[in-house]
Parts: sequence; structure tokens; C-alpha cells
Amino acid sequence: MTPNRHNHSSRPTSSDNDTVLDAVRDCVLAVGVRRTTMTDVARRAGVSRMTLYRRWPDVRSLVGDLMTREWIAVATGAVPEARPDTGTRPRIVDGMVAGVEAFRAHPLFRKIVDVDPELLLPYVLDRRGASQEALLDLLADALREGHADGSVRRAHPQRQARSLLLVVQSHALSLRTMTDEDDTELTSAALLAELRTILERILAP
Repeated sequence: MTPNRHNHSSRPTSSDNDTVLDAVRDCVLAVGVRRTTMTDVARRAGVSRMTLYRRWPDVRSLVGDLMTREWIAVATGAVPEARPDTGTRPRIVDGMVAGVEAFRAHPLFRKIVDVDPELLLPYVLDRRGASQEALLDLLADALREGHADGSVRRAHPQRQARSLLLVVQSHALSLRTMTDEDDTELTSAALLAELRTILERILAP
């Protein structure tokens, strides 16, 4: 749920980018997005403001690249390793459920929801961001593998991927509005188990 990246003639190395994005993360976790400034980021990263402006026009574009990095790391880290005795479908389902849990627990996501929730609205209501596009590509590739091994219902992979992302995105963003931790049938764990059932039935051949 992040904006598409900007192209600039001067491209820092991946290590430089990570140093800057680490600094942005520290700033946002400390004070939120609205109170983070380019000066704050430059100071934490140990670079000049002009170095930042060569790559990012403002704090929001920095935060966009940070979210892309963090959300893709969550998604890829949640997918279990392939096992020769199972098809692709269990990996997709396990990865998506684990991804929702990890995303909801991520410190950056929690900070944004608590302090700057409006930052997420464009990617829910108006347009896809870079992280959503990357997640769709990952899902589509996994679905094609599932089609090939027969564990996933055959359909247009991009259409399937978009539908799946809509399902898990709603759980990631809105699950806490539907839970009742005093009712064992409506806890977060119970609703995630229901999500698992939904995904299994959507994907089963």
C-alpha cells in the first residue's frame, strides 16, 4: 500500500537506501509520519538533506519506499519453505494467514494506524501502491505454480491474485474492528482460522 517509486537520475546504492530507510523507520516509530521531517531523517542517516532530495521529494515518498520494503519483507518471510510432499496451495494459505498476523503486529503498521491512519486510505480507496503491485506479482507466480501441480483451482492468475489480496487486505486492516476477545468464537485467532477456511475453499480445485 505504497506509492509508485520516483525515477531520478542519481541513484544511491542499495546499502545507502537501506541506511536512509532505517532512519525513516526510526523517525516514524518515534514521532509518526506527520512530525517527521527531511532534516530529522538526514540527521539520523548521517547524510545531507540535498542527498535525500536527489532521490525523494518529500517525507511521504520516503515513507512509501519504507512501507514497500517492510511489507514485502513481511510477505516473503511469512511463506513457508516448499515441501516435496505437499502442493502449492498449503504454502499459499499458510503464508497469507501468517502474513496477516505479522502485518498486524508490525511496529510500523501499528504506529501508522495509531497516529497517521489517513496515510493508508488512498491504497484502500483510490489506487494500488508499489507494495500491492509487488504482492500481486508474488501471488500470481504462486498461483501459477498451484495450477501446474493441480493443488489450486485454475483461473486467471491475476484475477485470482487480486481477489485474494482484497480478502487478506481487509483482514489485515480491519480485523480488530470485528473481534471480541471476551467471546472465544470471535477472537483474533478464531477469525484467522475462519480466514484459513475461506482461503482453502477459494483455492481448492
